[in-house]
Formats: sequence, structure tokens, C-alpha cells
Amino acid sequence: MCRWNSCRPLGATALGRLRRAGHGPIRPPLAHRIRVKSVNDDLLLTQLVKERAHVLRAVTGISEPAMGRSLVPSGWTMTRMLNHLAFDDELFWISAVLGGETRAIAALHNGWASEPMTGAEAIRMYQHEIAASDEVLARTDLNEPPRWWPPASEFSAPPMSTGREVLFRVLIETSTHAGHLDIVRELSDGHQNLVVE
Repeated sequence: MCRWNSCRPLGATALGRLRRAGHGPIRPPLAHRIRVKSVNDDLLLTQLVKERAHVLRAVTGISEPAMGRSLVPSGWTMTRMLNHLAFDDELFWISAVLGGETRAIAALHNGWASEPMTGAEAIRMYQHEIAASDEVLARTDLNEPPRWWPPASEFSAPPMSTGREVLFRVLIETSTHAGHLDIVRELSDGHQNLVVE
């Protein structure tokens, strides 16, 4: 139930455009149920939905060997990037920090060092964590502080003051890594997400 007078579904227009463009299956399953308090929060959440879809578009249709091959000096692969986004962003920042969920807190680990998995498994894991994040976002007031913060001995950054700050962090991470995936995808098979002439 919505707690505010002017609540509306998250980014209905943006989600409709994604569905019409053929991206229905990669839409986070619960995003249409997230309620927002302000136009700015609507824009923030809509952009997160778009960037998550961008990540999934970047890895859709690429071969399994290409998903596991590193093309950058730092050694990350598309599969490891998806693990990072799933575990270090969706699970850590939204489910654990923002939501304070015991399942998420107990499952925390370094996403870059996750157990090896196939590209297809990494995609499913990312989609699973997006759905779990959307459950948290559906019941979270972004004006409230995060429900949990890791101990200073493990995480030296000062606590964020609102859920909105946490969401900005996830949006920045997701947007940045979507661009990284675009570059690696183009190096791998020539596919370009955006061509500027």
C-alpha cells in the first residue's frame, strides 16, 4: 500500500518502451510495483531500470567462451562483472544495506571472487538479485536511513544518511559497468550498443 498521496508506479513509460523494443524478458520483474514519493525518485528508479536492462543487453547473445574470456589488462570477464553487479551492488547495497535483510547479510562476499559459474548462470544470478532488490525497494522509503551498515573493521566508509544515497551509488556502479560491458562486447564480437556518427 502506498504511504504517500502522489505515488505512482515506477517508470511505467520507460518500461513500456523497453517492452515495445523487445526487451520484455530482461525487465526486472517487480519494478512495476515500486512506488515513489517524488518525481526525482521516479527518475532515479527509472534510470536504474534502464541501466540494469543495458547491462543485460550487453551480454545477451554472446557466446559462453566470450563471457569467460578477459580482454582487459585487469583480467575481469563479463561473467565476473555480472557477479560483481549481482553480489556487490544488488545484494550488498540494496538487499543488505538498504533493506537490512538477514539473508543478504549472511550471503555477503566479494562478487569479483565468486565461485566460478557459466555466463548463463551469472545472468540468472544477476536477474535473481535484481528481483530481490526490487522487493526491498518496493517497501523502502528513500528518505529513511539504511537499515544496516557493515562494521567499520570491514568497511571503513562512513554510513550513508538516506536510502536515496544508497540508490545513487548503485545507479553509478550499474551505469559505469554497463559501459565497461559495452566495450568488452565490442572487442569480443563487434557488437555496438551505441554508434555515434
